[in-house]
Amino acid sequence: MANVLPAERRLEVLAALVNGTSIRAASRMTGVHQDTIGRFGQLIGEGCARLHDRMVRDLTSPLVDLDEQHSWCRKRQVKVDAAKGDGAEVGEQWTWTAICRTSKLVIAWHVGKRDQESADALVEDVRARLVVMPQITTDGLGLYAQSIAANFGSAVPYMQTVKNFSARPGKPGVSEKYAVPRGVDFIQKRAEFGTPDPAKATNYAIERSNLTARQWNARLRRRTLAFSTKLSRHCAAVALHYVYVNFCHIPRNMRVTPAMAAGITDTVWTLEMLMVAALDEPAGEKPEPQPLAIPKPAGAARELPAGRGWLRVLPGGSATSAPSAPQPPPVASAPAPAEPEPPPPSQPPPPPGPRRMVQLSLFDVPPERDR
Repeated sequence: MANVLPAERRLEVLAALVNGTSIRAASRMTGVHQDTIGRFGQLIGEGCARLHDRMVRDLTSPLVDLDEQHSWCRKRQVKVDAAKGDGAEVGEQWTWTAICRTSKLVIAWHVGKRDQESADALVEDVRARLVVMPQITTDGLGLYAQSIAANFGSAVPYMQTVKNFSARPGKPGVSEKYAVPRGVDFIQKRAEFGTPDPAKATNYAIERSNLTARQWNARLRRRTLAFSTKLSRHCAAVALHYVYVNFCHIPRNMRVTPAMAAGITDTVWTLEMLMVAALDEPAGEKPEPQPLAIPKPAGAARELPAGRGWLRVLPGGSATSAPSAPQPPPVASAPAPAEPEPPPPSQPPPPPGPRRMVQLSLFDVPPERDR
């Protein structure tokens, strides 16, 4: 009979792993050997990846943000030596992530190098899980444009937000690599494809998701000894974190989990529900790309036939009216008869009579006296 941990002890280990505890610290907290914790973490992480493939598909996410964050496996990149047999699984590993900004749902992720192959893998996975044409926002990395154009077409609304950090050398011993420059716009937005809305182009959601991943996944934390020594376990830990965030965590600015906001489930999952579902999830097929519907824009719009999009009415414009039949030329009419003048009077009026002089007395006339 296999030596299997009881369910209560598994829940203790799982609670430690999803809250940013390293394997050694989880071993001290639960009394379970670190090798057992490592095998359990890989097992449940792979199950979470299969669970994500089955449930997260046919999404109608209107705003999608893409970004990548740095980590490393076994060795730092400066210490990687191909002569010693160090392959692609050793050194820096970038976690490429796509998130729905409205529901905070992590749509897809990919662990790999910072190259075109990894960008293609992420964008292809995002394309296979969507059924609505989204507005995509990324940083200024040039690897995204080719993948987005190949998978979504050149008509997709896609905008880059570029942060212009300072290029000043700075004071001696003081690094100003990430200092905000003076006199220029720190963030500049650049439309790459389609007609994106600049007011909706921002990376705050994906940047906050990256910060949460570094805090809750010990393998992604900077300057610690909790780094991964095996790439497969590193990928399993990333999958466990994102599935836990999607189904079990309620963000502070929301009242439901991201999976509930996206319409995937109708209840908040507990750790026990997640553990049972991940361990029992069989191997399945990954989602396949579906035709994309173009969402209706805000304001007055008319849908084009065959699902080709929408015809918008721009502010200040007016639609042309339908052509009307030509009107016949006006017919000249006879002038109206003039009104007859009134006849002259038969007898002239009598002249006015003579005027009678009237003397007005302002004072009483005294009586005449004898002289």
